Amino acid sequence: MGDAEIIPIGTRGRPGRGSAHGSAKPSAASRGLAAPRSAPAKKTPATESSPHPDEVEVQDLKADKVEPGPVKAERVKAIKNAEADADAPVAEAAARAEVPTQSAHTSERHPMAGIPVGDWLAAFQHAAKELFGDQWEPQLARFLAFLRRRVSGEYVVDEYGFDQEITERFFMTALRPIAQKWFRIEVIGAENIPTEGGALVVSNHSGTIPVDGLMTMVTIHDHTGRFLRPLGADLVFKMPVVSTMARKGGTTLACNEDAERMLQGGELVGVWPEGFKGIGKPYAERYKLQRFGRGGFVSAALRTGVPIVPLSVVGAEEIYPLVGNIPGLARILGVPYIPITPLFPWLGPLGLVPLPSKWLMEFGEPIRTDEFDDGAADDPMLVFDVTDQVRESIQSSLYSLLMKRTSVFG
Repeated sequence: MGDAEIIPIGTRGRPGRGSAHGSAKPSAASRGLAAPRSAPAKKTPATESSPHPDEVEVQDLKADKVEPGPVKAERVKAIKNAEADADAPVAEAAARAEVPTQSAHTSERHPMAGIPVGDWLAAFQHAAKELFGDQWEPQLARFLAFLRRRVSGEYVVDEYGFDQEITERFFMTALRPIAQKWFRIEVIGAENIPTEGGALVVSNHSGTIPVDGLMTMVTIHDHTGRFLRPLGADLVFKMPVVSTMARKGGTTLACNEDAERMLQGGELVGVWPEGFKGIGKPYAERYKLQRFGRGGFVSAALRTGVPIVPLSVVGAEEIYPLVGNIPGLARILGVPYIPITPLFPWLGPLGLVPLPSKWLMEFGEPIRTDEFDDGAADDPMLVFDVTDQVRESIQSSLYSLLMKRTSVFG
């Protein structure tokens, strides 16, 4: 570097376009790049006395016509070294005072950085209170205890597969809004349901799909606190998912042996003697009771001496008005019937939504069976008479409820 020749700017450039050694006038392109002329800034005494270092350098560069290049370069270097020595204490103080910072990308920053844990907990508590009310903490504790019991297996299932905890917490909770808000069920004679001991609830059956059984279960539970144990047909327990849910909800096979055992054990048993003939009858025959079978439910009640409570339900006939059937397809699928309603199958899954009809339920006076002699269940005529009495009680109540109801959806 010692032998290198220092060429100051503008001293010995190659002559050419735009240089000082070329044409006296700048080119058109150079004139377009030039800044517009403005009035010279008015100098103050301060600026006149102490010019800026850059201005000194510019002045020195302009003076290269007077001073030789090497002499001028050495003088500029000396000026810069002097300025650096003067500013050294200030630079060191600034370096000591400056706090080193390190930039961080968004992907490198922790998602909870900058938000205290207490703020997160407060936000969670506020959201839970808004969603679940002031009692959200006890509810959360009960739910966690429920999960622990289910995971550890510390829950009770009876010999029929009835899971009381699942039924009360989930099935009843899911069915209750439908009964109260959609069908707006009005109950009459709930005081006729025994509060304890075995009893047999006998009801009419309708609706194309047995929704009336589910509504009866939740209605009895809400008015008495008792669980209705329905007797289901064979088809219910042949369906993969439905059979499991039915068992857990308290349903058992409709046979005299199971019915008598539950009645003797003090359970509230429900039966729908019309069966599939009741729920699958055409809309034109609505609220006309079908045959009550052979009276097996009466025999079970007579053997156990429990009362029979007749139940009349109005409103279920209108949720799926049955206007047609496809018997050929029903035989192939092994089901009692393939329903055709005004909405199904034309609207697809939307046609499965039940119509919001107004429901009325009336529990009649219990029919006592403990007054009959022993062996009355083996007397066919007595069984037929009691069966006909229950049927007539339900039919007459249906007619009176229809007259009381002002509108199907009112």
